[in-house]
Amino acid sequence: MASSKSVQPRRLGPEEDEADPSGVQTTVTTRLLRADSESDSGRWTGVDDFEGLPWWRKPSVLWLLGPFSLFTLAFGGTIVPKLNLVLDLVCRRYYADQSTLLAVGVDNPMCRTPEVQKDVATFLLVINLVTGGLSAIVAPKLGHLSDRHGRRKLLALASCGGLLGEIITVLAAKFPDTVDYRWLVLGAFFDGMTGSFTAGSILSQSYTSDCTPPSRRAVSIGYIQACLFMGLAFGPLLSGYFVKWTGSLLSMFYVAICCHAFFVLFAGFVMPESLSKKRQIAAREKWKRAQEALGTAGVFSWLSVVKKSNPFIPLRMLWPTGWGTSTRLRLNLLALAICDAIFLGVAFAVGPVLMLYAESMFHWGNFETSRFVSILSLTRVFVLMGLLPLINYIGRVRPAARRQKLFGTAPVEKNAGADGLDIWLLRFALIFEVIACVGYTLARDENSFVASGLVTALGGLGSATTQAAVTKHMPPELVGQMLGAIGMLHALSRIVGPVVFSGLYAATVKTFPQAVFLALGGLFAFALVITLVIRPHVHWHESVEEQPRPQPRGLYSTIVQSLPVDEDQVRLQ
Repeated sequence: MASSKSVQPRRLGPEEDEADPSGVQTTVTTRLLRADSESDSGRWTGVDDFEGLPWWRKPSVLWLLGPFSLFTLAFGGTIVPKLNLVLDLVCRRYYADQSTLLAVGVDNPMCRTPEVQKDVATFLLVINLVTGGLSAIVAPKLGHLSDRHGRRKLLALASCGGLLGEIITVLAAKFPDTVDYRWLVLGAFFDGMTGSFTAGSILSQSYTSDCTPPSRRAVSIGYIQACLFMGLAFGPLLSGYFVKWTGSLLSMFYVAICCHAFFVLFAGFVMPESLSKKRQIAAREKWKRAQEALGTAGVFSWLSVVKKSNPFIPLRMLWPTGWGTSTRLRLNLLALAICDAIFLGVAFAVGPVLMLYAESMFHWGNFETSRFVSILSLTRVFVLMGLLPLINYIGRVRPAARRQKLFGTAPVEKNAGADGLDIWLLRFALIFEVIACVGYTLARDENSFVASGLVTALGGLGSATTQAAVTKHMPPELVGQMLGAIGMLHALSRIVGPVVFSGLYAATVKTFPQAVFLALGGLFAFALVITLVIRPHVHWHESVEEQPRPQPRGLYSTIVQSLPVDEDQVRLQ
């Protein structure tokens, strides 16, 4: 009893009693980290480390919305000009080999020949493969790295590749006789090596998850996605007017360079970091212990080197094993990842096919097609920024307020997995997508086709809900790594989706062009069936540190965690 009086023990929670049985020795650092971790209290503590700081040093999703909107406007505004610029450069090189000179930036009927179109399609495929392939490898690594070193600087790095790519594009267009258009592949290489848009997206979502409570996470991620659709809606429109006003196709690329540079500077030097130093140190210590454990086990063999070189190794996060995991957790994560990959893969794949089908079926031109895309994008913005917050308020905020009024206790924010509202929102979004695909298949007039497109906008609820639900399953120190694995699926979807669905449309366009919409509907129906395995309130029960390793106890050693903390424990012992 004398020893118990000389030591002021700390009362242990139930999770600690299981994780630290008698005979386990932990460091002072890990005990302090455990005292503040979510696993002890079950409470979300994302912004507790920033209490007392001025507003300009507190992370918030609002810091992202303005710069990210500019970034997406530049992204959307350069889609059409870059396509036309590549067409001009490839066409100029094609006829230069035949001793025919063409000017850059001038619409020429000679560039519409099948031979030139084939070269352009092949070159664009190479660029997409380089960017998509590299970003599939780099984006998960950046996501994992951001868990240990913060989101802010890596978010700035992700935009540096796009900045270099746009500079190379301007040089190739400004000096076509000196800088061959094939140098654009180098720009795609730079973009892919910094993770491209995929890394920017997952790091933005990681930042949002860090500073947004679970009850509002889907809404905040919806705001980020709304910025993307706003850029896709207004970017091409502003680009067209800007090019017409300046009379130069390159003017939009100068604007894009300025937007990229502003985003890099703002994210790197102005925006506050969402991960506190304490959480970064905890994540680095955990990673270091994991590496030391591998070294102690003697697994640094040639086989382990081969396994580490496997580019698909980040996908292991979708089927986690070990301490704190369960079969139900694995099924939830895998189902959510598949649904999210289908949402994004279809978004990238169906766009060109949808426009080609509409132009062929209804004889639309550039104006009608651009108007259709803008209407769909603006409807998605309304759904994500208006309808989703309203649903969240009715389904979460008001019930929590009623419980607080009834019981007199404030609601506690927890990372406790997806709730019932998340699951049903995902299912309803997939049902709307299936209905829209059936509508596309049966539509024989413009109004029915546009109405089906508006129904797909309600499917935008699914993507934001899915990505928010994934983060609710994870400990805070693993959010970046998990979203990195999701980012790999996104990058692979950007490669595989357009190839599969464009190929299907090309094969059936003469016989049954609606076949691609039936395939899309079947894919969404498959995702709807998968959601039946998702269960609410399942999450990863893991603290900031790994299970501590047993240490040999001396005959007279004293373990603080094993000391009795009150008289009841003394009597029980």
